[in-house]
Amino acid sequence: MQRPYNFSAGPAAIPVEVLEQAAAEMLDWHGSGMGVMEMSHRGKEFVSICEQAEADLRELLAVPAEFRILFMQGGGLAENAIVPLNLSRAATVDFVVTGSWSQKSQKEARKYAAEVNVIASGEDSGFTTLPDPARWQPSRGASYLHICSNETIHGIEFHELPDLRALGSDAPLVIDFSSQVASRPVDWSRVGLAFGGAQKNIGPAGLTIVVVREDLLGHALAACPSAFDYRIVADHHSMYNTPPTWGIYVAGLTFQWLKRQREGAASGVAAMELRNKAKAQLLYDTIDRSQFYVNKVAPHCRSRMNIPFFLQDETRNDAFLAGARARGLLQLKGHKSVGGMRASLYNAMPLAGVQALVEYMKAFEQKHA
Repeated sequence: MQRPYNFSAGPAAIPVEVLEQAAAEMLDWHGSGMGVMEMSHRGKEFVSICEQAEADLRELLAVPAEFRILFMQGGGLAENAIVPLNLSRAATVDFVVTGSWSQKSQKEARKYAAEVNVIASGEDSGFTTLPDPARWQPSRGASYLHICSNETIHGIEFHELPDLRALGSDAPLVIDFSSQVASRPVDWSRVGLAFGGAQKNIGPAGLTIVVVREDLLGHALAACPSAFDYRIVADHHSMYNTPPTWGIYVAGLTFQWLKRQREGAASGVAAMELRNKAKAQLLYDTIDRSQFYVNKVAPHCRSRMNIPFFLQDETRNDAFLAGARARGLLQLKGHKSVGGMRASLYNAMPLAGVQALVEYMKAFEQKHA
């Protein structure tokens, strides 16, 4: 029996193979007599799980040796405080505001940095386009520059990370890649730190991934809690406090699933990028060819992961959602702050799910146009 297709923006769908393996190992992990949720985080069983997950993530994302991978708690929202606690040095930090998440990030950073400069914003466009990086003017001596590489709510994505050196800045680039991680490769030569909640492309809510360059460790403010000090977390291999063990375990299963994926000659994240391009293109083409639906985001910065769209006649929204649920197409209602619809096409969403959505959209349009 075909499971419903879950288009939730997060917590989001997890690959069926991962769920089945987690279920099979729930009561007894590899003959240990314990489930993962029952294990000591310092025991050899869980340490092996954590080490394997970290190694697989480093391989999948091609993370260079000079970066540390941290498994933390708090989600992307908490990292909006943890990043400035570690990197601001109580000085100036820069932000590019491209949607709801980068808005929240810069507001939170104002509690810890001496000064927060919004050097570019897409607010005047209603967050339907990205401000041109060539026009950014980074602050002199900024501790870092923060962007959200994919805005989950507004459906905006950086398809190329900005090169701050070309803008005359030596500030490290901080990216919130919560809804983009593992969906496409990362140009680490342009990144100082990347963070993301796991609950979109990696696994269950509760785990946060931080990938941070070694030279950025050891600069936490005195007020930074020890459990959130990147240097302390790195020195203790993410075991300073009890980590989200179940989240790390399921993320590790997801990394192994990703490594098995193939698309022609491509594998892993490269294979997922090809699939994600195809899924997004199918849905965007359907919207653009229709007189019934509309996507307001400029084509050059449309997200592959989160696709908001609106019915031209929004009085039909409830009928659209009810019909979608009846067909097993779930969680399509748009975020409350923007309305409309939103289809999140994370790695676990198969092409067949997008095809089913497109077929339904065409049928609904034919009935109601």
